[in-house]
Amino acid sequence: MPNINSIVQIIQLMLAPGIMISACGLLLLGMNNKYSLVVNRIRLLNEERRKVVNKTDDKSFNYHENQRLESISMQISKLVYRVGLVRNAVLAYTAAVALFVLTSLLIGFGFLFDLTKLNSFITILFLLGMISVLCGVIFAAYETYKGYEIVNFEVKIDE
Repeated sequence: MPNINSIVQIIQLMLAPGIMISACGLLLLGMNNKYSLVVNRIRLLNEERRKVVNKTDDKSFNYHENQRLESISMQISKLVYRVGLVRNAVLAYTAAVALFVLTSLLIGFGFLFDLTKLNSFITILFLLGMISVLCGVIFAAYETYKGYEIVNFEVKIDE
């Protein structure tokens, strides 16, 4: 029968992955919001492009319409790239959550069934989860940088 100190210790060990699960949940929430915003922007630009094209009715575009269509096309292609970065960040955070859940479960099973040989494997899983979080953060940071480029491009084209 395990003593109370070992039970408390195992619960403390299981909390570290639990805290990381919570942190990843917050990161996922932010990324899902960003995903929705970028997808909505793509839809709005596509709608604007359709309106410009339908308004002209087979006649040639004037300079401003042509410039706006080029700007819209450029922005859409950059936004599609951004959506891919957001997707990669979400996948990395989701993989991290899965690794942290698995880590926590294995800590519990390892304690329950006295499997000390799992300790190295558990540590590796936790580290892989942390690496996955780092990958997600890198994708999110790069996506933010690309978002700045798009805004900068749009401001310059309208000058």
